Amino acid sequence: MRLSPMLYAVPLILLLATGEASAHAMLDHSEPRVGNKVATAPREVTLWFTQKVEPAFSTITVTDSAGKRVDTGKTRVSGDQMSVSLRPGDSGTYRVKWRVLSVDTHATDGSFTFQVGQ
Repeated sequence: MRLSPMLYAVPLILLLATGEASAHAMLDHSEPRVGNKVATAPREVTLWFTQKVEPAFSTITVTDSAGKRVDTGKTRVSGDQMSVSLRPGDSGTYRVKWRVLSVDTHATDGSFTFQVGQ
């Protein structure tokens, strides 16, 4: 009995499709946490991703409630972790925007907010 070539193709296609889905570096968690409220403005924002990211093509920007940038502009990357220092800030809503290029060359981006104040 001869097996159809499709029998071999289907598992291969499924394997490749699942590999593509998991190929992006997505935000795993952050400090301050997404949507969290903290008493005082943090000194830095740190993000952890599901994969290692390329330092030269990965950035974080942080703005205050007035839309003014409060990050120092010097994103630090180590493996799957990325951080940026912040200038002293006031109470209010802070927006974190990130863009990363994973080591397998897939780019992802996103944003979230956290609150500062009592």
